[in-house]
Amino acid sequence: MSPFELWVGLRYTRAKRRNHFISFITGTAILGMVIGVAALITVMAVMNGFDHTLRSRILAVTSDVIVQGNGVPVLDWRESEKNLSQVQGVTGVAPYVQAQAMLSHDGLVSGALVEGIDPQLEGRVNRLAQDMQAGSLDALQKQPWGIVLGSALARQLGATIGSKVTLISPKGGVTPLGVTPTLRQFTVVGLFSVGIYAYDSGMAYISLPDAQALYNLGSGVTGLRLQLQNPFAAPVFAARLQKILGPAFYVQDWTQTHENFFKALAMEKLVMFVILSLIIAVAAFNIVATLVMVVTDKEPDIAILRTLGARPRSIMLIFMVQGVIIGLFGTALGVLGGVLLALNIPTIVPFIEQLFHVQFLSPEVYSISQLPSRLEPADVVHVAIAALLMSWLATLYPSWRASRVDPAEALRYE
Repeated sequence: MSPFELWVGLRYTRAKRRNHFISFITGTAILGMVIGVAALITVMAVMNGFDHTLRSRILAVTSDVIVQGNGVPVLDWRESEKNLSQVQGVTGVAPYVQAQAMLSHDGLVSGALVEGIDPQLEGRVNRLAQDMQAGSLDALQKQPWGIVLGSALARQLGATIGSKVTLISPKGGVTPLGVTPTLRQFTVVGLFSVGIYAYDSGMAYISLPDAQALYNLGSGVTGLRLQLQNPFAAPVFAARLQKILGPAFYVQDWTQTHENFFKALAMEKLVMFVILSLIIAVAAFNIVATLVMVVTDKEPDIAILRTLGARPRSIMLIFMVQGVIIGLFGTALGVLGGVLLALNIPTIVPFIEQLFHVQFLSPEVYSISQLPSRLEPADVVHVAIAALLMSWLATLYPSWRASRVDPAEALRYE
């Protein structure tokens, strides 16, 4: 592009419009571009925030890798713990027992996933101790038949610290009347909250010896949890460990445990990107309409430039400059607005909720009760590139049409 095309294109952009309708369409195109870019950046930041927050909270109560016996309890878990602790990349190993149960208190009943843990070893593989609201995990060792409940589960049962809850295990004894469930009374010694309703309303922890006695496991455990130096390397590590341990064990990493959830989140992010990109596409169509009207309005000027020796390519570039300027201006304002909005979502959303007395995300429905935001520079760049590409493509047809104007026909009635 020569300085001539750039200078004329910029001059046309700065010139006062004789047709106010063209100015209105131009403003609409810029506004649409601003709204589309800002909305897309904000939504991408919110989706990134959900992804990051959920990963962090899930890893707070689950481990990077779990090793289970293939359908049978792990009996020699102490030897396995010693061997796994020496594997490169492993920072912690802890045993656990896991089973389904029903909990009852004051006539209220709720299902729960009960896990038997060793409080001293559990801190090596997750951050559950940091999420305790009341009591402590260590109380499981001090209090015989003690239990730690999720905060939402405790509310469902109407239980607090010191309450007596009855655990009903489906793995009962065999009698002449059939299989009878095992009932055992536990004392609530702690409450935890990780911020994910599914865990806070469906998890309970007891001591490892109590779980082994309750489920008749002897000295066995359901499996071992592993903490890694790099949690995001868990899939590769788990696959390698499975080959080493062989078919006698089943190895699963945290991405497999929540595979469907994170796939759904990634798909939702992609769909939101495509849908909100349509706003930018609509703004690009407005650029097409604007430039078509400008070309019609400037036909005499185009004819004069052609008679002075301007080539069709130069005419095309002149009007492409106009469209690109509209796209640049709209994209720049949209990026600025989107970044500012994304960075201030944690402040803006609570203010709106307090102002109108509403709650956008109920903790009983959604995994996260507060709208998170995590702005990724790469997403901002991708959105800006997509907006600029659409605005550039929108200039092609009007510019080509301008280059095809016949000077004689355009000046006939002038």
